Amino acid sequence: MTHVARRIWDVVEPIAANVYFAPEVHAAYHEIGFDPSTRSSGWVRYPDMVAYFTSRGACLGPNVDGHLVASALGVFSRPMVVAAVADGWRRADQPTVLAARERGGVASLRRLIGDEPEGLGWATEVLRRMVDAAPGEGRALFSGLLSLGSPDDPMGAFWRAADLVREHRGDSHIAAWIGADLDACEIGVLTDPWRHQPLRSWVRSRGWTDDELDSACDRLRSRGLLDGDDLTVAGRELREGIDDATDLMEGRLVDALGSDAQRLFDLLDPWCDRIVADGGYPARVGWPA
Repeated sequence: MTHVARRIWDVVEPIAANVYFAPEVHAAYHEIGFDPSTRSSGWVRYPDMVAYFTSRGACLGPNVDGHLVASALGVFSRPMVVAAVADGWRRADQPTVLAARERGGVASLRRLIGDEPEGLGWATEVLRRMVDAAPGEGRALFSGLLSLGSPDDPMGAFWRAADLVREHRGDSHIAAWIGADLDACEIGVLTDPWRHQPLRSWVRSRGWTDDELDSACDRLRSRGLLDGDDLTVAGRELREGIDDATDLMEGRLVDALGSDAQRLFDLLDPWCDRIVADGGYPARVGWPA
């Protein structure tokens, strides 16, 4: 089950999360009062953070408070999220933000993989079957997206279904690291060496200060999870166990996918490759060995 659960995320992540990198989405937010994308890495354009936090959290309700958005997203510095969301709601209201998000996200996917590629309707049906089997308890972003319904447009319905599956795993992952008695900074610190990246590298993108990162490292060392800048055996087992627990919580989606798993992966893999190749997402998902 672990392999299938992780492969599901492999093939929905670039599709659903293209909305955070697509120039069509950046332009849609700019049109309604947000700043344009200014940060790039090669051919990938990264989102304005005010637009990112406001738009991703908008499914939680009108003018939702930044503290709730920070709680739902899990891994970001809370003061950064709270300030960004407060700024966002001064620029546009929830319906306007959600409409821009959908309009830009759908336009981007049409450009990247075609107006209605062969198999789109079938893939949407399979993803929706998984969504229908997915428990929503304790899953804020999944439930927020569910409350929006499904767009009438075929590409919009496909994107929404992929986003629901993506955020369900994200919500489950937060539950898993909370269950391991980690906080938002600590899970990011542990994840860097687990991914074979330098300690305190990727986690910096989540808004943590040097003092906060120092304190998190000290707490993890006191628990025997870090030795210097490296994971201990216990640290690696704990971090891998978090994704094992996440896989377990995705079991009902795996069961609902059933015998259609390989067909879905074979269909979506080339679409994901195209999205990444054209700058719609930074890179395909890679799981640590």
